[in-house]
Amino acid sequence: MDVLRAFADKIADGQTKVGIIGLGYVGLPTAIGFHDAGFEVWGVDVSQRTVDLVLAGKNPTGDPDVDDIVPGPGTERWNITTSTPEAVPHCDVVLVTVPTPITHDLKPDLSYVEAAGRAVFESIKKGSNTIVVLESTVYPGVTAQTWMPIIEELGLVIGEDLEIAYCPERFNPGDAAHGVRSVARVIGCTNPDVGNALVELYSRLTSEDVRYVGKLEVAEAAKVIENVQRDINIALVNELARIFPALDVDVEDVLSAAATKWNFHRYTPGVGVGGHCIPVDPYYMIQRAADVGVPAGLITAARAVNRSMPNHVAQVLIDILWKAGLSAENTKVLFLGWSYKAEVGDPRETPAEPLAEALQNRGIQVGVFDPHLSEESLPDSVEFIGDISEAKGFNLAVLVTAHKVCVELDWSALASNMNTAILYDGRRVLDLEAIGAQGWEVYAVGRPL
Repeated sequence: MDVLRAFADKIADGQTKVGIIGLGYVGLPTAIGFHDAGFEVWGVDVSQRTVDLVLAGKNPTGDPDVDDIVPGPGTERWNITTSTPEAVPHCDVVLVTVPTPITHDLKPDLSYVEAAGRAVFESIKKGSNTIVVLESTVYPGVTAQTWMPIIEELGLVIGEDLEIAYCPERFNPGDAAHGVRSVARVIGCTNPDVGNALVELYSRLTSEDVRYVGKLEVAEAAKVIENVQRDINIALVNELARIFPALDVDVEDVLSAAATKWNFHRYTPGVGVGGHCIPVDPYYMIQRAADVGVPAGLITAARAVNRSMPNHVAQVLIDILWKAGLSAENTKVLFLGWSYKAEVGDPRETPAEPLAEALQNRGIQVGVFDPHLSEESLPDSVEFIGDISEAKGFNLAVLVTAHKVCVELDWSALASNMNTAILYDGRRVLDLEAIGAQGWEVYAVGRPL
């Protein structure tokens, strides 16, 4: 308790030293946020490239909101290294922000959580009562199930050498209004005193609500179901986008009509769901439900709908080409955008990849224009278009990602470079009537052909 009181006093005085393990899309903004809040920060990443870029004051992530806020060389209270053993002994609290992906067979991959936890625990000083917080998205029970065996193996004692807690990240890349300093946080911990101490710490990071919610599993579950709920809502509208065109009805007309009711929550259909959260987190919940013998039918069905959208859209595109008298042979499709989200240079779990594969399996060539990504970020099987004016000889353009530069193209100029000026709005954000007036034959997800 004396250690916790000392920790609370350090927080109040701004003297707490915070470690961040993993300097990716979540970890780096979190490290910057704590530094801006006045704390000394020790950032760790296994990538030498990432560490070198951060030390140079450069942004190694694809989030443009981070471009101009990385502290420059020689900044006080800013320590960046590849060495966990170097950083951890300096820290009062260590936050683990490593990836939690899925395996090729759609199972949770906890190897990063386990490896990062082991590296941290092996570096903790005996008697320091260092607080270690997992921020990565997991299913209920992961923090204790993954870390406690390692802690016991190393002979560490909870309450003397360390404490563990869970505070899920809620950072939204590419969304300046919901950065690490402006989102609510929840904290789960077996020890309420530690939980309340962390409330004080995170309250210095964010201007929004921070609360202790009880045991670890509550906070873990809260995070995973946030994204499960979004996946289910998106799946509903994507399924409707497949049903209504068969009834010769535009899904957007239906959604606009339904949205006139005060309690209708409107979502927009698309070519698929991407990123490191929504298409991944439901599998964590599905796995945990299976572990305890409870069916997760709704979650599983929603994931199946969203996962199948790229193949559905590919078939629609084939139908459009057939309608235009074009066969797959010698046909070229131009993707406008590749990353999973507008204004973010992140290709992880992007629906563009399975959509491209489905078209290529039919013999169709795919070119990609995405100003937020480099050629190295794309599969070798697609043609990289660095300048949209060089996109020539295509038969069909598909808006895959609603980057501003893709939405606001010079549509007349692009049409003049197309072999056939056919456009498919895969995000339902374009003014199709205006674009159609510029010589395009226009189609959209959820719209009858």
